[in-house]
Amino acid sequence: MAIPANAVLTFGMVGIREDLTDTITRVDPTETPFYSAADKRKVMAQYHEWQTDTLAAANGSNKAIEGDDATLEARSPTVRVGNRCQISDKVYGVSGSAQAARTAGRQNELGFIRMKAGLELRRDMETILTGSQASSAGATATGAALGALENWLSSNYNGNSGAGTTPGFSSGNVGAVVDSTVVATFVESDLQTLLQTIWEAGGDPDVIMLGAFNKRQASKFAGIATQYRDNPQVGPGVTIGATDVYVSDWGEVAFVPNRFSRGRTVLALQMDMFGVGMYRPMTTHKLAKTGDSEKEQMLCEYTLIVDNEKSSGKVTDRATS
Repeated sequence: MAIPANAVLTFGMVGIREDLTDTITRVDPTETPFYSAADKRKVMAQYHEWQTDTLAAANGSNKAIEGDDATLEARSPTVRVGNRCQISDKVYGVSGSAQAARTAGRQNELGFIRMKAGLELRRDMETILTGSQASSAGATATGAALGALENWLSSNYNGNSGAGTTPGFSSGNVGAVVDSTVVATFVESDLQTLLQTIWEAGGDPDVIMLGAFNKRQASKFAGIATQYRDNPQVGPGVTIGATDVYVSDWGEVAFVPNRFSRGRTVLALQMDMFGVGMYRPMTTHKLAKTGDSEKEQMLCEYTLIVDNEKSSGKVTDRATS
């Protein structure tokens, strides 16, 4: 076989039209399980406060003398706690020419970037809310910082670094988490012990939030890989190699993998005890026009509300690989 002399081939042609599909594909994760599940609450100040309370310990010797004068008992006051509001934003812009261009897969460039910025901002917020950031009031050259979830969980925990990793609330702020240099494999007894501790404190967690590696560790818990079910699409005897709902002595909890929480910490959460306080909900506004471009800022001013941290807990310093 040979190419005929002077045959026109595509390699030398000019003017072949492009074939560009009118779609755009993205696989980056956008699920924000904590932010999506937490109550959205309106807050009225940049430092939002609430109160917690406790009951006296149960008294197994509570017997009164007939006819005796009553003596007032000591009563503990409520505890006033609070968290700082933090501003997170995305700033973007396009030139007039870019906005006028005929584009594939989107109607216009500014709208496309705005949509992406919204997804990115929610991912940032999920990472911040579930992380280990200490709270700070901020200053003229420093942004205020909310106290993140791991820092609040100071009563119920187990891990190698003990109390050093559970700063809790003090003097208007929550301190920074101190990670241990020693990590251990996440095992079932870690979770069982934590759930018992939370139950004894009065909590009722319904979600176990954890990273990818420790979700796999949870799927190795005793009995998981030896259970079977029939699947009408695949056939009988399908092995269950993962666990989504864990039935413990202290109730059922759902395993929820989170791509943005810290992989080294396993969170046991009673979700109705958490809220995201909105001082300024997510909004988009145009920035001043200074030339041949359109500029926008998308921002949210928000905080984490932990109604009572004793409702939940964490397993700290677990291996991530």
